[in-house]
Amino acid sequence: MQTLNVGAGRTDEEYKAAEEQRRADLLADSQSDAMYFFIAAGLAGLGTGLLPLRLNVLVNIGVMDLLPYYGGELVRLHPLLLYAAAATWVATLIGLGLAARRGHRWAFLAGLVLYGVDMLALALAMSFFAFGVHVLFVYRWFRGQKALKDVKESKASS
Repeated sequence: MQTLNVGAGRTDEEYKAAEEQRRADLLADSQSDAMYFFIAAGLAGLGTGLLPLRLNVLVNIGVMDLLPYYGGELVRLHPLLLYAAAATWVATLIGLGLAARRGHRWAFLAGLVLYGVDMLALALAMSFFAFGVHVLFVYRWFRGQKALKDVKESKASS
């Protein structure tokens, strides 16, 4: 079996320039995927009632849907607890978005775990449209962390 020499005919400078361009493209991709943290934070604000307009039919946070059921008397006695939990959720997403924009792969992975757990809660709450929105975010954050991983491997190999 013969191996093809894909880079044949290119000088070292051309090869290095192509690799730098590839890394720049991967970083740009991760930056655009990091923007989905801010979109998720805005939608979470809409779905939880933190913003004046509430669209909890279209966008839901599964944990917020289940909190009144499993929070019991604590949530009934302190209704502001729901707003505090929603504000914490939004602040977490904004923080992860800022970290992801700085190129931290762990932020994407934390977003994957956070929304993966929330997808389980959405399945229990039978909020299937919001589940689909979560799938979009999980997909984009997976792409973002993969791009950063490829950048790191590319730097290590050169």
